[in-house]
Amino acid sequence: MLPTSPDSPARPLVVSADEDLLDEVLRLLAAAGTVAERAAGGPALRRAYRDAPLVLVGADALGSGALRSLPRRPGVVVVTAGELPAAEWAAAVELGAERVAVLPAEESWLLARCAAAVRAPVERGPLVAVGGACGGAGASTLAAGVALAAGGAVLVDADVWGGGLDLLMGAELAEGLRWPDLVGLRGRVAGEALVAALPEAAGVPLLAADREQAVPVPAEALTAVVDAARATGRPVVVDLPRPGAAGPDPGARAVLADADAALLVVPARLRSASAARLLVSAEGSPWSTASLVVRTCPGGLGVDDVAAVVGRPVLGELPPDRALVARGERGRPPAVGARTPLGGLARRVLAVARG
Repeated sequence: MLPTSPDSPARPLVVSADEDLLDEVLRLLAAAGTVAERAAGGPALRRAYRDAPLVLVGADALGSGALRSLPRRPGVVVVTAGELPAAEWAAAVELGAERVAVLPAEESWLLARCAAAVRAPVERGPLVAVGGACGGAGASTLAAGVALAAGGAVLVDADVWGGGLDLLMGAELAEGLRWPDLVGLRGRVAGEALVAALPEAAGVPLLAADREQAVPVPAEALTAVVDAARATGRPVVVDLPRPGAAGPDPGARAVLADADAALLVVPARLRSASAARLLVSAEGSPWSTASLVVRTCPGGLGVDDVAAVVGRPVLGELPPDRALVARGERGRPPAVGARTPLGGLARRVLAVARG
């Protein structure tokens, strides 16, 4: 196996001991402008299998116990120099192979697939995490507004007890996958395929909770979805649930740790600001570096007062907006025009997230 530096792009992994087949595969990879990484088992195989942009498995390796013990992942192609027997076809299906490429007949396809896999990867989209200091703070409205203002962003509803962001976006009848369909996701997921399977509202692909089943979202599933969506280059906005007595769950912690912008929405009330202070000042809190968005209200605290109580800077404020409430009750997405308070704030958030 050739050594790589930490900055080297990941190389396609080839798993085979068939020297004739290896010669053909290595020749195709060279024509695609790359070289192979080879591993047969142990930690080297697990690492390369996880990181490689493409895995090429020789038909001779389909019975490998080390290979079959690895989790399924996208981008696995079985390569053979002849038609596969039924038992090996079954092994390829069990492995989750996207295709069996028969050489030399499918050499052109395999060359194109290798070339596509080693192209410069799309830059990951920015990640915005939004949460509320208390129930009804307006975090979902802000998350929806940021996603709408971004254009093509993916909106992820991580609050399974929140009634479903598809209601707020007017997409409750739209067809597509929701969280109960995806809680079993783990590891690497094909981003474009995931996004295409989601309901869409006003140009925003949306992964919402289900009102019939409040299924908890495992941290592994949430991070798999977020990573897959970001890998498409799209901005991703996650509406996080308010922490319980034990603090943020592991999924929320993982999202906040990776977020380019973390926003805590705080109503301009003393109790809300005090709750936000507890949240950001708790030992090890993932909200400790969040910026505040103050939901102002008549007779409430001033923005500077909220910042002083919570001890975090304020990125912006959201004044009362009757039209916003009315749109939400009628299942119409929030208005985010340049002259709307929500639209202006959303663009400011995106500027921070994009650096």
